[in-house]
Amino acid sequence: MALKIVQFLPELNEGGVERGVVELNRELNLKGFNSYVVSAGGKLVNQIDADNGTHIKFDVCSKNIFTLFSRASKLKKILKDIKPDVLHVRSRVPAWIVYLANKSLNIKVVSTVHGFNSVGFYSSIMTKFDAVICVSGAIKEYIQKHYNTSNDKITVIPRGIDLEVFNPNNKNEEFINQFCTKYDLYDKFIVCSVGRITQLKDYETFINAIAQIKKIDPTVIGLIVGGVRDDKRDYFNSLVDLVEKLGLEDQIVFAGSQKNIQDIYMISDVLVSSSKKPESFGRAVAEAICVNTPVVATNHGGVKDIIIAEQNGYFFDNGNYEQLASNILKASKLKFDGYSYISSTFSLDQMVDKTVEVYKKVLNR
Repeated sequence: MALKIVQFLPELNEGGVERGVVELNRELNLKGFNSYVVSAGGKLVNQIDADNGTHIKFDVCSKNIFTLFSRASKLKKILKDIKPDVLHVRSRVPAWIVYLANKSLNIKVVSTVHGFNSVGFYSSIMTKFDAVICVSGAIKEYIQKHYNTSNDKITVIPRGIDLEVFNPNNKNEEFINQFCTKYDLYDKFIVCSVGRITQLKDYETFINAIAQIKKIDPTVIGLIVGGVRDDKRDYFNSLVDLVEKLGLEDQIVFAGSQKNIQDIYMISDVLVSSSKKPESFGRAVAEAICVNTPVVATNHGGVKDIIIAEQNGYFFDNGNYEQLASNILKASKLKFDGYSYISSTFSLDQMVDKTVEVYKKVLNR
């Protein structure tokens, strides 16, 4: 009988965690598992259903402590109906609700630690389950340092890159033509940064680096691809003000959220990850390298597992826009076979197989 796996995350909108859940759901179903995803909803819900998974809309997003126990009680009833074999929690709020709902059910639980969460009781929940997956060696070191999590419980599984989607030979020429026409990108030096508009991504440093490059190459375009949540609107407006102050209205493009991210990597000369906070893995960095686009990233976190300096990219010191600008120019000259490199180290197949191994390991204990 096929195993039933239930993944939990707050919402199904854009982001690396969300895309990882969608991809794992698809691959589990292809392997004959029964895959469920529980979230408060979002734009990617239809993809879960399209890939033969089952989405259950449930509030595992709200941090309201006064409704925590009632939600756990309701979730317990849902789990009794599903009778899952393994629960897989991807975030702290869902983890707490699952922890409470599962107390008397004793279903095996796996957590994935996706980021450098603040240290404390609230975050410690991610280390209290049957197995803990860390998306990079840096995350493993972090939770072992702060929570003394045993080595036997942890498995490092980098986020997997879909080698069919991120294949440099699979360009969508129609999308590329439309996109380049819309944003006037033909014959430009395109430097791209991908991620939601948030202070942690440090787009100020990116924009200042573009200002430096403009002095050397006036064809430069700083392409920022990512959505703006309502609570980040003021930050977005501050970036627009910075662009105006630096006279970069013709150099900075805010393209919003985009689906064909692989094609955007392919038309980019360099991808930049300028995050202030260490990235847990650095999915965009791995995806860009996979389509042979060089990268420059802040010198911390999970990207250090991916970038091979002077081969497929460079690092720069946090906030140092002059160093970033210099390394962007150097990176643009790099040539490499990123597809083969990512295939051998960070493929989606490897991620799925290792995750399934963790599920089977906890079930056999």
